[in-house]
Amino acid sequence: MIDIHCHILPDVDDGAKQIEDSLAMAREAVSQGIHTIIATPHHKNGQYENNKPSILQYVKQLNEKLNEVDIPLTILPGQEIRIYGEMVEGFEQGELLTLNETSQYAFIELPTNHVPRYTEKLLFDLQVHNVTPIIVHPERNTELLEHPNHLYDFVRNGVLTQVTAASLVGKFGKKIKKFSHELIEANLTHFIASDAHNIRSRSFMMAEATEQFKELYGQHHLYTFMENAQLLIDGDIIYVDEPQRIKKKKFLGMF
Repeated sequence: MIDIHCHILPDVDDGAKQIEDSLAMAREAVSQGIHTIIATPHHKNGQYENNKPSILQYVKQLNEKLNEVDIPLTILPGQEIRIYGEMVEGFEQGELLTLNETSQYAFIELPTNHVPRYTEKLLFDLQVHNVTPIIVHPERNTELLEHPNHLYDFVRNGVLTQVTAASLVGKFGKKIKKFSHELIEANLTHFIASDAHNIRSRSFMMAEATEQFKELYGQHHLYTFMENAQLLIDGDIIYVDEPQRIKKKKFLGMF
């Protein structure tokens, strides 16, 4: 299994605090059947700055340590970029990093409680410059939760999304769990990833989430999601089904 979103690099953001934490996360990942992780430290979120050159160096160091202690896990470079207006320039100037460096895919993090007004234009501009945006954990954005048609419009226009394993199994509450499954059913998401930060409060949950996914949606659908992670790493075209709108249920005849 491949985990495309994880905060396993030590002492760079709110994930692993030191190398011992990274190694504990690595062992937990392997125990859940994960063999490859894309390390995606936060960047430009108002608290953390992790540019492309530094991430590449940190990933190299962690891989060397994993090899030294004989943990069978490969770390690939990535970045969780908080959306900002000059992202195109950030890629052109070598500050921003696509996932696994060789691919055209890049993580975009929206603020928790809203979608900036310039988002649609920026997502379009990135695609014009051969960067395919992947919106991370859309199920935890309050505006998208209340107005899922915004996400439908993004996906219809070529944007991809990734839901969090912990969201699928209810660790962020019933409302977010329900919305996560609605995204899957409406073909509005394309990847499952852990967004793990540690092995205590924000662990991987990938084994539990994929098992639940298989029970609800079948082995073939799960295989598609897992294959998409490999295709992303390889920089290939991922599988995308026609997106559907999520219908908001009427309440007492209103709306």
